[in-house]
Amino acid sequence: MNFAGIFAYLNYKVPRTRKTIFEILVKGLQRLEHRGYDSAGIAVDEDNGKEHKNGGCICLFRNKGKVKALADELYKQKLLDFDKEFEIHFGIAHTRWATHGVPNEVNSHPQRSDKNSEFVVVHNGIITNYKDLRKFLESKEYEFESETDTEVIPKLTKYVYDNRESEDVRFSTLVERVVQQLEGAFALVFKSLHFPGEAVATRRGSPLLIGVHSKCKLSTDQIPILYRTYKNNKNGGTSKAHQIETESLQRLHPTEEKSVEFYFASDASAIIEHTNRALFLEDDDIAAVANGCLSIHRIERSVGDLASRAIHTLQMELHQIMKGNFSAFMQKEIFEQPESVVNTLRGRVNFETSAVMLGGLKDHLKEIKRCRRLLLIGCGTSYHAAVATRQVLEELTELPVMVELASDFLDRSTPVFRDDVCFLISQSGETADTFMALRYCKGRGAFTIGITNTVGSSISRETDCGIHINAGPEIGVASTKAYTSQFVSLIMFGLMMSQDRISLQQRRKEIIAGLQTLPNLIKEVLSLDEKIQLLARELFQHKSLLIMGRGYHYATCLEGALKIKEITYMHSEGILAGELKHGPLALIDKRMPVIMVVMRDPCYTKCQNAVQQVAARQGRPIILCTKNDEESRKFAYKTIEIPHSVDCLQSILSVIPLQLLSFHLAVLRGYDVDFPRNLAKSVTVE
Repeated sequence: MNFAGIFAYLNYKVPRTRKTIFEILVKGLQRLEHRGYDSAGIAVDEDNGKEHKNGGCICLFRNKGKVKALADELYKQKLLDFDKEFEIHFGIAHTRWATHGVPNEVNSHPQRSDKNSEFVVVHNGIITNYKDLRKFLESKEYEFESETDTEVIPKLTKYVYDNRESEDVRFSTLVERVVQQLEGAFALVFKSLHFPGEAVATRRGSPLLIGVHSKCKLSTDQIPILYRTYKNNKNGGTSKAHQIETESLQRLHPTEEKSVEFYFASDASAIIEHTNRALFLEDDDIAAVANGCLSIHRIERSVGDLASRAIHTLQMELHQIMKGNFSAFMQKEIFEQPESVVNTLRGRVNFETSAVMLGGLKDHLKEIKRCRRLLLIGCGTSYHAAVATRQVLEELTELPVMVELASDFLDRSTPVFRDDVCFLISQSGETADTFMALRYCKGRGAFTIGITNTVGSSISRETDCGIHINAGPEIGVASTKAYTSQFVSLIMFGLMMSQDRISLQQRRKEIIAGLQTLPNLIKEVLSLDEKIQLLARELFQHKSLLIMGRGYHYATCLEGALKIKEITYMHSEGILAGELKHGPLALIDKRMPVIMVVMRDPCYTKCQNAVQQVAARQGRPIILCTKNDEESRKFAYKTIEIPHSVDCLQSILSVIPLQLLSFHLAVLRGYDVDFPRNLAKSVTVE
């Protein structure tokens, strides 16, 4: 099971030295480090890509640890000529997070078919039937060297190649036959000695995109889909299929004198410095590059299939994924929240007329308004964004709102009906449990809406419509600005739904006015950074931290506790203050740090009662409150005072001090803020 990162680079008639190729591959992996990993590897040609029978071979370099350690090993190789130039070359690279087998060189990717490395593969995802495949291949005397599920893929490819009935079988056909035997979720990129300068990539349930860079303008931005006309044919393909493919490629590249570079990656952040032109693969697409031509194959046409795949222009800018003056991506992303909130609101809220329109939903508004229930489904931080907005959505839509953890939602086989509207919330748009929940809801006829931060992601493509949160790239594993933008997106949905409710107009105007001032209020909260850093110095040696609140701020407690767990490795618990007497009060003494969120809203008096109960047990509450709250100061050990906003928006402001606190605690404890252990940015398997 591999969450981590795929990057590959193919240069066709673009001369590159081995050193340059290494630099491109290493930099691509470094752009993917935010996904979490514990080993890395690269595969390149030893010479100009001749087959091994003529003396060539594929060189594998794999290493436990960080990409930098791999790069250091690469440049120590004295037998390699770093100045050697390749006019055509294909190199693949990978960062792996160990699940099948411990982190070591043998278990790292790329995985190989045999000691000659005739086929090598990089893989994200999980092969659920790998034990059966391994048993079959072992019975055919194929020897395994790793503990990974991935190793069955190159060995199965070699088995299919060794048993082919035709000498002119194409690389894409081999991969097609192999993929038909695989069960699970995967993104795969293949390289082979037998097909020098060629690449094949495919995906099923795990993201993969192809960046294209050419000095000459491409003849089309639409790559035609080539459907096989010979399903289960064991030959290399019929003459008819070959003719269709050749004609399509001639239309794509009408001239022979072409030079082009292709970049294969599991995340757009890895390719943006090279090109902003990218094609997102769909499930079961098989993309092949041969003789500098990109083609996409599918086994057979099914209902709803498109005739082509579009090459998109990525809006991401390189400076957005650089740290700038910040010490970590997480810190940068916390401080980007005034801007990311503005970007989420831009073009959607008219502050003069109080009109709200979400472009992705407007054509479906009548259907959405006919629903009887809203289901908000997510994992982790995305789930907390749903919890944070449930109360105001119930108020504005006057509908029952159910909030579900995607994994639990699936485990319970939850009843879903045709008059339900289901929100699938995911920063990456690739979260496996959330994606499976989407399939579950669609299978039962519900209307589905995606809330994601990634154009072209699986959830954004498969939902009926969606809201792109426009938060910009989020590199840090611990999500921050995506949370606040998801929050604002759900608020806007509630405002749009209540646009024609006369009884709610005053409430709507109050919330919209609050949204207008929100970016400046976030800046004001961020100015408390030094004070929060001093508080972190008092807390960083403790083993546990409790965070309590209620009403709108229960989600703040859950999200704050999650951030602290994720990057500081302290035990932290978000507690509903109304449950204090039902168990958590037993934990309170003068040695237990307690943060209490107390804001001037309908729960204020009840929260003050909870503060007094903590103080009466010798607790020393650190109170997060609004400015000039004298009542809270009476019982507080310390206070963090933030500006006042509309009650349903106040929890956006209250979560930011906890984001900052988690960051400073992690730094003081000496941990890598952006890449916490055991975690990945995009959880693409269940």
